[in-house]
Amino acid sequence: MYNSKIRTFSEVDSYNAQKQWEEQIKKRIESESKEYILGVDEEEYKNFLTEDFKVVPLVVYEESEQIEQPRVTKEKTTAYPRDYVYEQDVYHFTIRYTFSGSTVLFKIRPSTWTMTSYEINVNEHNNTVSFSFKLYEQNPDKFKRQKSDAYRAAFTNLANVNKFADSWNACVKGVVNREFKKVKDKFLKENDFFAAINISTNKNTESIFSVPAIKKVDIPQPKVDKNKEFASIPTMSKTMYSDILKVVYDAGKSMEKKPALYQNKDEEGLRDQFLFILETRYEGITATGETFNKKGKTDIILKYAADNTNLFVAECKFWKGKSEFHQAINQLFDRYLTWRDSKVALIFFVKNNDFTRVLESVKEETKKHEYYKKTNGTNGESSFSYLFQLPKDENKNVYLEIILFHFDQ
Repeated sequence: MYNSKIRTFSEVDSYNAQKQWEEQIKKRIESESKEYILGVDEEEYKNFLTEDFKVVPLVVYEESEQIEQPRVTKEKTTAYPRDYVYEQDVYHFTIRYTFSGSTVLFKIRPSTWTMTSYEINVNEHNNTVSFSFKLYEQNPDKFKRQKSDAYRAAFTNLANVNKFADSWNACVKGVVNREFKKVKDKFLKENDFFAAINISTNKNTESIFSVPAIKKVDIPQPKVDKNKEFASIPTMSKTMYSDILKVVYDAGKSMEKKPALYQNKDEEGLRDQFLFILETRYEGITATGETFNKKGKTDIILKYAADNTNLFVAECKFWKGKSEFHQAINQLFDRYLTWRDSKVALIFFVKNNDFTRVLESVKEETKKHEYYKKTNGTNGESSFSYLFQLPKDENKNVYLEIILFHFDQ
């Protein structure tokens, strides 16, 4: 589901939703090969599945409300008592909110359910949910009343569906254990039979170690690897790094269209717009601003909650020309990054009218920096990927994303 209309908390009952998820777990485990089931680290795999099938309770951030410019249409109306037909202006309003949590929960009717619902539009790309309504006159009181009524109808059952989510999350591990045991026992019994009749079986059942998974929408599945390297420091997967960059890039592009979100704001105020989204998007991490790291305070740090390990570091700056661009890179690499930091970003807010020239300048100047190693492509028209090195360790690679937004008004 990417951008879809939903009738809130009414499309599938929670009993059937749970049965469907249990069946999905069963089929997922049954789809693995015998070599995989007998060779993978059992606890790691079961923990991976448990986290993968958990759902994240929903939060709709009422304070993030955005009221879009209304669309005006004409509707024919009949006036009584003479049945006079005339055209009337109709104002179509759309109200939008940021949300976090598993989108599928918007569809589920919990066992405890208040008989109210409303049609919403859910956009998973930017984690927003919206509803619309019509107003037949320019009356602020009626607008507020209809907006309030629509919000209440749409989200009254949110707390109830979150109770169902908590209930499901509490039992996922038991479902995974049960279904894994069934499949593993079947394969072990099969191998015992093969051994009894002298058919050789695959002895490659070495266990593996992997970094604790940080739950998001997608979690890398454990692999059976004979040459697995052992590691004890959690690191962010490239999938999650790409997702963070996409979240930041999409949020910034959205802000470009809404000057009220960036006008008269300093670096800290603009940083908080991104921090607000990042700190609610992922489980298992904390997102903070102005956090001390090495020799100074960085604008954005994402840390692995279990042991406070850095996963992602970002700095936010206003664009002030080529010279200060190089200084910004130096500040990030010389003052803030430790040897453990490998995935970072520089975010620039550009007020210049000649935004295209600024982008070309960034592409030219980045390659001149002493820590530059190579270009890794782009993630958008104004999001550029690079591989850099640490100042005192040329063999330590650091993924650097340079992202620019045009806040010119």
